[in-house]
Amino acid sequence: MQLSNGKTLTLILLSALLLGVLYCYISQSYRVVSLGSVWEEITADGRSEVHIESHHLVAPDSLQYKQPSIVSGRTDVVAVTPWLAPVVWEGTFNPVLLDSIYKPQNISIAVTVFAVGKYVMFLKDFLETAEQHFFIGFNVHVYVFTDQPTKVPQVKMAAGRQLTVCSVPSSKRWQEISARRMELIQTLIEEKLQNRNDFIFCLDVDSKFHGRWGTESLSGLVAVIHPGYYRDDRSRFPYERRPESRAYVGPGQGDFYYCGGAFGGLLQEVHQLAKTCRSNFEADAKEGIEAAWQEESHLNRYMWINKPSKVLSPEYLWQDFKPRNPEVYIVRFSGVVKNYAEIRPNV
Repeated sequence: MQLSNGKTLTLILLSALLLGVLYCYISQSYRVVSLGSVWEEITADGRSEVHIESHHLVAPDSLQYKQPSIVSGRTDVVAVTPWLAPVVWEGTFNPVLLDSIYKPQNISIAVTVFAVGKYVMFLKDFLETAEQHFFIGFNVHVYVFTDQPTKVPQVKMAAGRQLTVCSVPSSKRWQEISARRMELIQTLIEEKLQNRNDFIFCLDVDSKFHGRWGTESLSGLVAVIHPGYYRDDRSRFPYERRPESRAYVGPGQGDFYYCGGAFGGLLQEVHQLAKTCRSNFEADAKEGIEAAWQEESHLNRYMWINKPSKVLSPEYLWQDFKPRNPEVYIVRFSGVVKNYAEIRPNV
């Protein structure tokens, strides 16, 4: 049967749309917030309706704020990566504007924190300061992984915020605890977080908040630049340098050195990261290989290939023992000073 050019074009467009819907239905089973998505809904009468969520951010039409500029602002730091991902520094975003965009969406943020062995001593400061600075006014669910559930402190949480304790085995080697985090994050997402949360951040317990950490950090895949190496040439980054490891990053490769103690993003993005890092770690272990910095090494390998869509500056995980460099206007989250000889081994 001969079809007219118009009918042929219509069939092609319908086929492309159906293929797109099928792909989204199979591979995007969770909702995507603010970054755009396509999904199919079956109505009560059996009809199929295709919904397209916009990629652009929607602000209230009555909001007033300072006029932005593209010719003035911070000139002491780089605020965009070579792949055009924003690098978030103080002075590069408007918190009132961002909160007004995300607040009507009623988003939920999950947080994972591991307090195993002696590290449970850091949990109280972490939780109390999170109540003061982390996504204030938003729905937040903190998941505490610990081998000492009875030692989890009682911290008063604001409305819309909650805490769940997840029991895990203890371990003498802190490296083993570190190595299992990706497995536990993957399992948590698969078993408890699907269709409940939009974003997830995975943070170190031996840290505390000092300033705002909020909607400016939201994106698909979010990395935090390590405060110890951000001024260094990448030849000095402590990547896994053995080619036989699946965490290998070779000479002349790598963008930044990212923290294993703070990363996050959309639920499905972090699930893929955790699943991949876990798989690579376990494959290495079968061959008797442990990467230089366990899951942090595998995370850096993953983000070298899978570029983060937003990069948070060292403001988002500073080190308390370091004097603050002049470009760091504010410390939002930092690793506390500690005596490693006392907390390692971990029992």
